[in-house]
Amino acid sequence: MVKKSTSIKTTHPGELLREIILPEIAISKTQAASSIGISRQTLYDILNEKQPVTAEMAVRFGKFFGNGAIFWLNMQRNYDLAVAEASIDVSRIKTVTAGE
Repeated sequence: MVKKSTSIKTTHPGELLREIILPEIAISKTQAASSIGISRQTLYDILNEKQPVTAEMAVRFGKFFGNGAIFWLNMQRNYDLAVAEASIDVSRIKTVTAGE
């Protein structure tokens, strides 16, 4: 059995954008939203971790920031999985194996 590490915090993609990427590229949030082709409110919702990065948004971010859509999808997937694992009690679910 693999023990889960609790020392690594999973980051929402919005936090990465808000805290590191947007300050580094030095453009306003309004300019970024316009360049990506989304509303300012949509970008703000992602930055405030109220909305996930969807596949469509990942394609836009991947092109704009030059790091590819898969980066953004993986980041969102990892975040969603960490949240689910922390909030769902699976202690009463029996694990089955082939041949049982």
